[in-house]
Amino acid sequence: MAANPDALDDSAAGDGSLAHVRIVLSRTSHPGNIGAAARAAWTMGIDALVLVAPRRFPDPDATARATGAEGVLANARVVESLDDALADCAWTVGLSARPRELAGRVVPIRAAAQEAIAHTRDGPVALVFGSEMSGLSNDELARCRSVATIPANPVYSSLNLAAAVQVAAYELRLAAGGEPVWQAPRFEPATHAAIEGLHAHAERTLAAMRFLDPAMPRRLMPRLRRLFARAGLEHEEVNILRGILARVDALLARAPRDADPSAGASRAAGAKPGAPR
Repeated sequence: MAANPDALDDSAAGDGSLAHVRIVLSRTSHPGNIGAAARAAWTMGIDALVLVAPRRFPDPDATARATGAEGVLANARVVESLDDALADCAWTVGLSARPRELAGRVVPIRAAAQEAIAHTRDGPVALVFGSEMSGLSNDELARCRSVATIPANPVYSSLNLAAAVQVAAYELRLAAGGEPVWQAPRFEPATHAAIEGLHAHAERTLAAMRFLDPAMPRRLMPRLRRLFARAGLEHEEVNILRGILARVDALLARAPRDADPSAGASRAAGAKPGAPR
């Protein structure tokens, strides 16, 4: 199969093992499901798609449902039989939601994905999905070295084709080590001196507000210190909090000395002085 011009580099696909994984869709009846499955695979870094006797392909419906994964469709290989799709594979996994009497060893998709990634050292690995209406036939499933199932609601465990591909592709990506996620930028952390300054400022302001009684401080300030430590404050966050405290200080300085700051706060909120709060 020709190289996909949109292919991810190895760093984007975990340890590079996803480059040896292919998704095989057998006897797919609706082309829209082919496009949706291609998109599901590509979001997880898998760009190899093999189609076994699709009813309609290529097709505009497939292209429409493959938004962003048109390259996967353009390079999809169409074959006549499942044997053709699996001929060069070192390991094959058939997906089935239905219990089969002669299925042999059946494993959850997470374990199957880990096993499949391990086998990429030996050669290509294929995950095989059956038709929308009936899934893989018993004969098709018997051609797979392993059988996997997606644990789901036992009352209704049927996933649509693209959803099943998405779950399987996600598990393959995790198994390949593709867990890194984007990180928010880190800003300058507050220094010890800055946090101590905030703590001292908060103590003065709370005392001025009569929220803290310096004669009976109880555990308020130690709890605030613990809160600041747990928050992992940044330099700008300390500046914001100091700015808020400074504004409170200014308002307290303008208030009558004998006024009850809590009563003033109640009036500002529309409550009558002395009313229950």
